[in-house]
Amino acid sequence: MALHILKMAVGVDSFSHLAEIQESRLARSETGELRHLTRNMPKRAAAILDDGSLYWIIKGCIRARQRIVRIDRIENAEGKKRCAFILDPELFTTVPAPHRPMQGWRYLEPAQAPADRGIDTTGEDALPIEMADELRSLGLL
Repeated sequence: MALHILKMAVGVDSFSHLAEIQESRLARSETGELRHLTRNMPKRAAAILDDGSLYWIIKGCIRARQRIVRIDRIENAEGKKRCAFILDPELFTTVPAPHRPMQGWRYLEPAQAPADRGIDTTGEDALPIEMADELRSLGLL
């Protein structure tokens, strides 16, 4: 069964901002891969690689998901070991799920992972994500 990773998107204002940052990183990538570096290697990497995803916390809510393609052990320029999550460039929006700030990353069980945003019969998907979030925070959605 898949296991997921939960991570703060530090300095990111919205889903579209995260998408822009990652497009820029992918364009500058020497390997053509999108990777996110962390300090610690997950002990449960095999479960993560069984169709796991990285869920991004943006502005206090889980708002995005990316599939983890591979996990590499690398060394940075100073010779320190790091973990590189190799990510699928495709980002998916999720149903916003409130989450408090945290440092590093955490495991996220599939039962606790928010669903991807699908077709909403209320018409909410016709609104831009940021506008829907603002309306929801005002209690109008």
